[in-house]
Amino acid sequence: MYGRLCSKVGCAREAVATLTYDYGDQMAALGPLGAENDPHAHDLCAIHADRLSVPAGWIVVRHETLRA
Repeated sequence: MYGRLCSKVGCAREAVATLTYDYGDQMAALGPLGAENDPHAHDLCAIHADRLSVPAGWIVVRHETLRA
């Protein structure tokens, strides 16, 4: 997992989250960085994960890890 960068064009920050889309259900799922680089997912840095926006009518499901 070390060394994966944000998928946003022009961003060189380290990725901390993985974004996937379910177009049929009009849903985006954002969670911790996936164990492997999935070609159907987008890795995002903390800034872009926080700024995530989706089309009108879509829902965002945010899966967050427990913090100590």
